[in-house]
Amino acid sequence: MRKNLYLTGMLCCSILALRAQQNPGSNHGNRFEQLGTMLQTPNMYRSASGAPGPKYWQQRADYEIDAQLDDEKQKLTGAETITYFNNSPDPLTYIWLQLDENEHDPKSDNQLFNESKITDKMTMAGLKGILPPNPELGVKIVKVTDEAGKALPYTINQTMMRIDLPKTLMPGEKYKFKVSWWYNLSNRMVEGGRGGYEFFPEDKNYLYTITQWYPRLAVYSDFQGWQNKQFTGRGEFALTFGNFKVKMTVPADHVVGGTGECQNYKDMLTPAQYQRWQKAQISKEPIEVVTLDEAKNAMKGKVAATKTWVFEAQNVRDFAMVSSRRLVWDAMAANVEGNKVMAMSYYGQEAYPLYRRYSTKAVAHTIKSYSKHTIPYPYPVAISVEAANGMEYPMICFNYGRADKDGTYSEATKNGMLGVIIHEVGHNFFPMIVNSDERQWSWMDEGLNTFCQFMAEQEWDSNFPSSRGPAHKIVDYMKMPKDQLEPIMTNSENIIQFGPNAYAKPATALNILRETIMGRELFDFAFREYARRWAFKHPTPADFFRTMEDASAVDLDWFWRGWFFTTEPVDISLDSVKWYRFNGDPSASKQLAKETYEKGMDHVARQRNKAAGMKYVVDEDTSLQDFYSKWNRFEVSQEDKAAYEQFYNGLTPAEKALYDSKKNFYELTFSNKGGLVMPVIIEWTFTDGTKETDRISAYIWRKNENEVTKVFAKDKQVASIKLDPLRETADIDESNNMWPREASPSRFELFKGATGVRGASTGDNPMKKASSK
Repeated sequence: MRKNLYLTGMLCCSILALRAQQNPGSNHGNRFEQLGTMLQTPNMYRSASGAPGPKYWQQRADYEIDAQLDDEKQKLTGAETITYFNNSPDPLTYIWLQLDENEHDPKSDNQLFNESKITDKMTMAGLKGILPPNPELGVKIVKVTDEAGKALPYTINQTMMRIDLPKTLMPGEKYKFKVSWWYNLSNRMVEGGRGGYEFFPEDKNYLYTITQWYPRLAVYSDFQGWQNKQFTGRGEFALTFGNFKVKMTVPADHVVGGTGECQNYKDMLTPAQYQRWQKAQISKEPIEVVTLDEAKNAMKGKVAATKTWVFEAQNVRDFAMVSSRRLVWDAMAANVEGNKVMAMSYYGQEAYPLYRRYSTKAVAHTIKSYSKHTIPYPYPVAISVEAANGMEYPMICFNYGRADKDGTYSEATKNGMLGVIIHEVGHNFFPMIVNSDERQWSWMDEGLNTFCQFMAEQEWDSNFPSSRGPAHKIVDYMKMPKDQLEPIMTNSENIIQFGPNAYAKPATALNILRETIMGRELFDFAFREYARRWAFKHPTPADFFRTMEDASAVDLDWFWRGWFFTTEPVDISLDSVKWYRFNGDPSASKQLAKETYEKGMDHVARQRNKAAGMKYVVDEDTSLQDFYSKWNRFEVSQEDKAAYEQFYNGLTPAEKALYDSKKNFYELTFSNKGGLVMPVIIEWTFTDGTKETDRISAYIWRKNENEVTKVFAKDKQVASIKLDPLRETADIDESNNMWPREASPSRFELFKGATGVRGASTGDNPMKKASSK
C-alpha cells in the first residue's frame, strides 16, 4: 500500500464530498468549519504555519549528459552520469527513474485506457487512439552501471524504471551511476506529446523540441515517499533539483537553445553572430543573433559536419532543448529587480512577423511581473521557442503563434500567442522554482501560474482579453451538471474538463481572494510569502492553504473548503425586499395608512366596476348611510397631535436626530441556492440616480448557510438593488440578483473547431484585408 494513501485519498471526489459536510442535515456547522483532518498533520518537516519545518529535507540529483541528435533518422542517443544525494532520514535500497518517452511505447497503459468512438468525420488525432500505436517508439535502455562500469539490475514498469542498489544508500550518502539509452523521436504533430519533431515539407527541415528526453530521478519526499505514479501524458512532473552539464551534438548548421547557459557560444557561432550576442548583453531591444536571412540560407542545404553545444545549469529540476537549422534567434538584456537576465526567443520564418516584434519583450515582461508578485527571478536566462506547442521547462518554454504566408495575422492569434508565452514563461516560477507535484495536484502548477498569468496579461495591456481569471468567465463551467464536474483537489488523470478545473477555476478563486475576500495588500504579502518559503522546495496544498492564512490573519478554511474541495457553484438570490420608514408625525402616519388602506382595497373587480359606471346600492339608497359613511378615518385629530408631541418631547437629542433623519429601512432576504458561500455585494441605486455599494462578509452565512436576512438604513429612497454588480463572485444566475427583477437576454456563441497547426493564424484577419486594399 502506498505511503501517501492518506493524501491521495483526499483527492477522491466521494471522500471530499463527505468530508465537506461536518454537520449533515443542518443549516449551519458545515461550510464554515475548519479543514482540520482534511489536511495532513503538521510535523517536524512541515509546520502548522505552512512553512518548511526545522527538519525539512529534500533529495538532490546532478547530471552529466552527452547526447547526439541524428537528423537523418530522427533519433536521439545519450549517456548520462547521475549523482544522487540521499538527504532523507531513510535508508534506500532502490531508486526510481522516470522514462517519460515511454508514454509512446505500445505496451504502456495510456495507449489503451482512453475511450474512443467513431464519428462521421475523423481526424488523425482522433484515429490515434484507435489505430495501433507506433511500435518504433519508446526508450531503449542500453545499459545501467555503477561508476566503475559494473552492471546494475533494473526493472522497467512502463514509464518508471527501478534501479536496485548494490548496497543500502544511507542518510547523508550519495551514489553515482550511469545510464545509456536511445529512442526514436516522435512526430509531435501526429503522435502528440510534448517533445519530438515537426517536419516542414516546404523546405524539408525539422524542428526538434528535446524534452523529457533523459532518464531522470523521481521525487522521494517526506509526505509520500517515492512519487512513481505513471506518466500517462497529462499529469506533469514532480522532479528533483540538481546541477546539469549537458553536451548536445547536432548538425553543424543547427542552432541550439537550452536550459541554462551555453559554455561555448564562441565556438558555435560565426564571428558576426558572436559579436551580435555580445551586443545583446547590453541591449534594451531584441538583437537578432541569428538573423532571418541566415536561417533561410541554412534551410537551403544540409551539412554532414557536427558541432557539440555545451550547456550548464545550476539548481534546476529539469533540462530541455531546441535544435534546428530553421531558427532565428534574438536576445536582449532584461533588468529584473537589479539582476540581468537574458530574455531570448527562437522561431522560424512562419512566426517571424509575430515573434520578432513581441516574443522576447513578452518574456522580459513576464519575469518582471512574476518577480513582483512572487520572488525575484533567480536564473540567468529565460527563453521562448515557437514550436506550435505550449510546454514549459526551466529557463526555456515552447509556445505557438504563426502568421499567414503574407505576414499578416489575426488579433486572436496575436493575443493567443502573447497569452501562451506569458503562461509558459511564467511556469519558471510554478512549478520550476516552487516545485509542486502536478501529477497529484494539477492546480498547484497550472492554477497558480494561470492566476499570475492573468495579472501579467492585465499589466501588459489594459484591454488584454484574458480568458481565465475574471470571475464571470468561470460561470459556464461551474453551472455544468455535477457528473461533469470534480473538485479542484482531484488527481490530474481523473479530471474531465481539465482546462476549466486545473487552470481556470483555481485562477479565478485566487483572483477572487485577492480582489474581493482579502484585498490586494493582505493577499499579495501572503502570496509572496508562500513563494519565498517554498522556492526550490516541494510544497503540498496544505502548505499553501496554511501559509496564506498564517501570513494574512484571514481565516480562509471556508473558502478552501468550498472552492477547492467541492463542486458547489455560487448562486445568491435576492428573494425579497421590504421597505420601512419611521411613522413620523401624525399627518405622515395617517397618509401612509391611507396609502396602505387604498392599496389593500384595490382589486381588478373594483376597478372594472368603476370603469363600467356601476351605481352602488349605498349611493342610491341614502338611508343606508351612517356615521362611518362620511367619517374620514385618516384625519389627524387633536388627540393624535397631542400624543405625538408628548412622544417627541420625550426623545433624547440623539433619538430626535435619528427620528428627524427620515431614514429608509430596507429588509433584504437572501437565499444560497448554489451552496458555495460567498460575500454579499449590494449595489443600491437611489431615486435621484446616485449609487452606493455595501460589501457584507461571507460570514453572514455562518449561522444559516441557506437563507439570511439583513436590514439596511439608507438616507435616500431606493429605486433598485443589484447583487454582485462587478461580477466578482462567479454567480451562475444573475437573473435573481436584482430588485425589481429585470429580464436579461440569453447568449449563445457560434464557433467552429480549430484546424491546422496549433497557433497558426486563425479567425478574422483585418490586417490582411487592409493590406490587400
